[in-house]
Amino acid sequence: MKHTSLLDIIPHPFRHRSYWVTCTIFMRALLNFLGLALLLPVLVLILDTESIHTNRWLAAAYDWGGFTDDRTFVLAVCGTVVAVILVKSLLALTLYRTERNYIYDLYAYLSHRLYVAYHNRGLAFIKSSNSAELARNVNVVCLTFVTGILRPLASIASEAMLFVLLFVALACYNLAAAGLVLLIFVPAAWLYYALVRNRLNRYGEIENRAHREKARTVIETFRGYPDIEINNAFRLQLDSFDRAMNDIVRTRAREATIGMLPQIFTEVGLCVGMALLVVISLGFDGNELRLLFGIFAVAALRLMPSVRNVMAAWSSIKYNRYTIGILREADLEHADTSLENDARRLAFTQQIAVEHLSFRFDDASQDTLHDLSFTIRKGERIGIRGASGAGKTTLFNLLLGFYTPTSGRIAIDGTPLSQANRRQWQNTIGYVSQSVFIADSTFLANVALGYPTEQIDRKRALQALEAAHLMEFIDTLPQGIDTPIGECGCRLSGGQRQRIGIARALYKQADILFFDEATSSLDSRTEESVNRSIAELSNHNKELTIVVIAHRDSSLEYCDRIITLEKQD
Repeated sequence: MKHTSLLDIIPHPFRHRSYWVTCTIFMRALLNFLGLALLLPVLVLILDTESIHTNRWLAAAYDWGGFTDDRTFVLAVCGTVVAVILVKSLLALTLYRTERNYIYDLYAYLSHRLYVAYHNRGLAFIKSSNSAELARNVNVVCLTFVTGILRPLASIASEAMLFVLLFVALACYNLAAAGLVLLIFVPAAWLYYALVRNRLNRYGEIENRAHREKARTVIETFRGYPDIEINNAFRLQLDSFDRAMNDIVRTRAREATIGMLPQIFTEVGLCVGMALLVVISLGFDGNELRLLFGIFAVAALRLMPSVRNVMAAWSSIKYNRYTIGILREADLEHADTSLENDARRLAFTQQIAVEHLSFRFDDASQDTLHDLSFTIRKGERIGIRGASGAGKTTLFNLLLGFYTPTSGRIAIDGTPLSQANRRQWQNTIGYVSQSVFIADSTFLANVALGYPTEQIDRKRALQALEAAHLMEFIDTLPQGIDTPIGECGCRLSGGQRQRIGIARALYKQADILFFDEATSSLDSRTEESVNRSIAELSNHNKELTIVVIAHRDSSLEYCDRIITLEKQD
């Protein structure tokens, strides 16, 4: 893992904060070292009570405090150590809160920016991507990056600093004991690294792919329930789910086993070290041996969890390394994460001019639309028809501002439609697709989509629903327009969902309505009813412009003109 990769991912405001976080990591290591150092006087008193008067530091403290009784002095030393360690622990906790806040603030920042960046990449990107994968990247990958990469890095830095401080202190006291510490822990860490270095990264990638596959399978199952059930396809879906689950369970089990290795290595190493210390210390006098053994044991017992934490943190980094590639590819530092809050409308009083319009998808060998020109005048009802693949929906996406023409232009009252004024144009128009988006909320919230609850005009919403011929149905519901619709409008018929789309456009008070095969999935009776409603809207408001895509000529009978698109050879 390259350090530059992390710098590419971490945004500049958090890079500045990271300097302070680095200081808190160093200060926590010092506090942990201080806590261990304070145990030495207690250890000396336990192993050699005569040291109160023979040890120069204890003797100096005894005289400075004016003590006359050894028991009182021992109690005072122990009480002081307990008090200082308590204060040390509180300070360390405060410093850790700084690190914790940094980690989770960064998670919120990355997740927010990735969500916006994916949105701002536009319709073409979203259509070419897997929605389950995008959702996992936004919701899970960002969290895994900060908790599985950055937090372990902080842990490694803190424990490494503590290890260095303890080793230097131990070397100053007894060089042989310090060398023994290296002899114990360095081989253990190297052996662990050699055993698992190539496996963890592979396991992490396998688990990430399995999670994506599992999420995709679940989403598709519930989204396509009727088709899956009628065609008895759930067994295949379940097989796919089980395969992904087995991969997750298998990699998690292996990762958990690897997670036990640091403890095993360090404990075995500690036992070997103590045995060696006993052998090396043969010939020392009893008190010196006990003191040396005690100091080594305290240092080793404190270093053992440090080394174990370093190994575990390194494992976490290797296992979750795949998140770095995902976030680096997103390039959030340079991605467009701006939000368009422009509430203005682009003036539309005369006509929409499509001039020599051509469009080709990036991966296509020829134009979907080529040198297309026509005009839509204010108040007209325009129908667009053509064979499948002729580019009807592509034309709509260009008119809606979702795609950018390869050549030519679309001009509204002479003003070219561009990225700069796209938001203003979209504020002007209404759109009803073949599959109207229905939020898992109430009728009111769906009609006033995009408006905060406190800003919704209920009277205008009722008028829009009335014009869309939905009030007769809504009046039969106990909660009226505050009745929950259900996810994806599962409680509504196809015609009612289309009428929600019409009501939404009317609530928005759009100047032009685009209908993208809005009635193609309806039965003939419902289609006729919806088409009649659209015609009535146009008759009641002569300024309202309507553009309709339809396969059936019957859906275009109320149009003033019909434009036929020819499929490109």
